[in-house]
Amino acid sequence: MTAHPTTPLVVVAHGSRDPRTPGTVRALLDRVRALRPGLPVHLGHIELNAPLLPDTLAGLHARGAGSAVLVPLLLSRGHHVTRDIPEAAADTPLHARVAAPLGPHPLLVDALHARLTEAGWRAPADEAARRTSAVVLAAAGSRSPGSGRDTARTAGLLAERLGVPVVPAYASAAAPTVPDALRALAARGRHRVAVASCFTAPGRFATKCAAASPWITAAPLGTHPALVRLLLHRYDQARTAPAPAPTRYGRTPAVTVCP
Repeated sequence: MTAHPTTPLVVVAHGSRDPRTPGTVRALLDRVRALRPGLPVHLGHIELNAPLLPDTLAGLHARGAGSAVLVPLLLSRGHHVTRDIPEAAADTPLHARVAAPLGPHPLLVDALHARLTEAGWRAPADEAARRTSAVVLAAAGSRSPGSGRDTARTAGLLAERLGVPVVPAYASAAAPTVPDALRALAARGRHRVAVASCFTAPGRFATKCAAASPWITAAPLGTHPALVRLLLHRYDQARTAPAPAPTRYGRTPAVTVCP
C-alpha cells in the first residue's frame, strides 16, 4: 500500500447493545477529526451496531479509495484484533493496514489516570495509607493469552504511575473477576481500593464492574484527549510502517497487520 496523508482512517469499534455506547464512539471520532482536519475518519463495528466494518470498507471502495488504515478501538490483543478485523479487511479489494490495539501504551495510562483522578483518587498521604491502597484495573476479558499479557502490561504501567499495586481483573472469559480481585486485595490488608475502567465507552461490562466496586470507580475512557491522540498515533504508526515483503509468488499482501 502506498502511504499517503489522506489514507482513510477506519476506527473499528466492537459494538454494544447499550444505547450510550454509539454516541460516545461518535463523539470520540468527532474529536479525532477536530485534531486532524482533512483526515477522512470512518467508523466500522465488529457486531451489534451499524455501520458494520465490511459495509464501511465496501463503501470506501465504492467511492474510489484504494487503501485504508484500520485502528481497533480495543485495548488489548484478542480474537477480534488478530482474526476478525484482518479477515474483514481481506474480504475487500482495499489494501489495508490493521494497526495495533490501543493498549498497552503510556497514552492509555494517561487516560486511565485522569479518569481515576476525576473519580476522586488521590495519592496515599503516607506509607500507612499506601500499604492499604490499591487499584483494580477492570477490563472486558478474553481467552487470548495476548490479551491477558497486554492488560497486565497496562496494569504495570498504571502501577508505576500511581505508586500502588494495580491488579488486572475481568468482566468475562478470564480470571480473576473484579469481586475476586477485590477479595484477594482485602485479604492482604488493602481496603482502600479503587476500580479503574479499562473500557472505551459505557456498556454492560463497565456497568457490571462498577457495581462490584466498594469505593470509587473511574468512568470509561470515552472522549479523553489522550485516547484521541492514541488513536491518531496508532494510525500514523500503521500508515508509515514498512511495506510487507512480497510473497514467494511476487505479490504484496493486501492486508498488513502491524504489531
